[in-house]
Amino acid sequence: MAGDAEGARLRPDRDVAVTGLGAVTPYGVGVDALWDGWCAGRQTADRVRSFDVTGYPCQIACELDGFDPQEHLPRKLVRQLDPFAQFGLIAAHEALAQAGLVVEGDGVRVPLVDDVDPTRVGVLCASGIGGINEMTDQYARQLAEGPGKVRPFMAIALPLNMAGGQIAIRHGLQAQSWSVVSACASGTDGIGAALDLLRAGRADVVVAGGAEAAVNPLSLAGFGAAGAMSRRNDDPASASRPFDVGRDGFVAGEGAGMLVLETLDHARARGAEPLALLSGYGASNDAHHPTAPHPEGSGASRALELCLADAELPREQVGHVNAHGTSTPTNDPSEAAALRRVFGDQADHLALSSTKSAIGHLLGAAGGVEAVATVRALTDGLVPPTLNLDEQDPDCPVDVVTGAPRRVAASAALSESFGFGGHNGVLAFRAWSSQP
Repeated sequence: MAGDAEGARLRPDRDVAVTGLGAVTPYGVGVDALWDGWCAGRQTADRVRSFDVTGYPCQIACELDGFDPQEHLPRKLVRQLDPFAQFGLIAAHEALAQAGLVVEGDGVRVPLVDDVDPTRVGVLCASGIGGINEMTDQYARQLAEGPGKVRPFMAIALPLNMAGGQIAIRHGLQAQSWSVVSACASGTDGIGAALDLLRAGRADVVVAGGAEAAVNPLSLAGFGAAGAMSRRNDDPASASRPFDVGRDGFVAGEGAGMLVLETLDHARARGAEPLALLSGYGASNDAHHPTAPHPEGSGASRALELCLADAELPREQVGHVNAHGTSTPTNDPSEAAALRRVFGDQADHLALSSTKSAIGHLLGAAGGVEAVATVRALTDGLVPPTLNLDEQDPDCPVDVVTGAPRRVAASAALSESFGFGGHNGVLAFRAWSSQP
């Protein structure tokens, strides 16, 4: 999807540059691991290995296989962190390193390069449930051994803001640092909030995205009890099947996705070449139901319209949509309805794909990881397939990429996320080419 100057429609006062990407996913650590695994169509779902799932309605998840945080972070730092924050720090470091914004090193502190003002660099690392592993572990310890046995690090490992806070501390980022919480739209809304900060002149650079460690006994039990998760326990590899007639719920995943965003003036001044442009953001609420989306996709379509208007993006330039695509009975047709409402017959040619079919649903981190994948789709001109789509639901009449990656020529792509509580968020990215 290589763009050109006309396709990019550069707007220095509105567009921001994406200069770095970072990811931790069930494929492993790194953006390349995510991209290569998904393009190869490799499934990551399996029976849960990290705890006993006997008696659970859903006994499967997309876990990080063989992940050792001490291979990527100092032991002293690992001890302070819930896994969600570990994932966020690792992804943020990768993104900052690709952007050329940090000095080389892997210590507790990895500062910015000398010519970047740390008071103008912020962090927005979103999460849906934050330090749930810390919470459940320490609660069990309190019950078994008494309050004196709760570890003092719990106070800094539990809060949802601490992935962003620890990223700021490690790299010395002194502008605004906070967390957005909007369920499964959190990562997308965090990136959208970062766009607003940069446009408002409150920062020159923001590290934005989401982090989540949702494969946890309590979260798996709770979402399973709500009937939101797949019960294909005997066939994990086929459980996440967005837009398929046989879908029966989502599969939990874990990880983080982070982007380095900066104003075009700042990127140009330091000689950084953008990977893509973040041009628009739209958000809305269904105001309909705590868990179910509006069946006609009315709220999602408003977010789409707002995003396209914010980006001043003609619909015909959109060639790819990274779908929310959860594989739940109600979400997929609602999302398809929203796309058809906004794009009409163009929805037949949007090259839609769901990352969740390959790595599961990362809840608050999903929007961050999917934004990373959307940028890679633009830079590589390639849309990976939605896995397990054997028979497309006629109630989901959209152009879903299946089988193998599809070459797509377009100058813009959308990434959309919808969450419990009726939250809807959409991001618009444009391809980058050298500008005069």
